[in-house]
Amino acid sequence: METENRDYKYFMQDTGSIYLGAKLSYAEILQDEMVNFKYKSIVEHYILKDTDPETTLESQLYYMTGEEFSYRTYLQLKAKVKISILEERKSLFGKKKKGYVTKVMPLSEFADMNLARKKAGGVVVQELALSKLALMAFSV
Repeated sequence: METENRDYKYFMQDTGSIYLGAKLSYAEILQDEMVNFKYKSIVEHYILKDTDPETTLESQLYYMTGEEFSYRTYLQLKAKVKISILEERKSLFGKKKKGYVTKVMPLSEFADMNLARKKAGGVVVQELALSKLALMAFSV
C-alpha cells in the first residue's frame, strides 16, 4: 500500500507556487524537511485547529466545506486543487465517450461542488497548489 502512494506524496515548488501531493498527511508534512517552514507553521497554528494530523490532504480537500477554519486559511493562501474527474467527451469520430479529465480549480470552486457530484464524477484529488506570494504575505 505504501509503495502505491509514494508517487502522490511529494513537495515541489517553482517560482510562483508550492505543490503538495494529495496523499500526504499533515503529520508527514510536518516531518518532511523539504517542506517550507512557513507552511509548516501555518499547518501547526491554523489547519490543525479542526483537522487530525493523520488526515491526508486528499481526504480533507474532498470533504471540505466553507464553514471550516482550514478552508478560510487555504483561501488566504490562494489554494488551487488539481483533480481528475470523469466527463463525457467527443471521440475522434464524433461518438461520446466517458473518460477522466485533469482540471485545476480554485479551492472555493471545488468546495462548492456538492459531495454527490464529486462521487458521481469519480473525483480524485491529486494535488494542492499554494501561491508563494500569498504564503509570503500570510502573517503567522
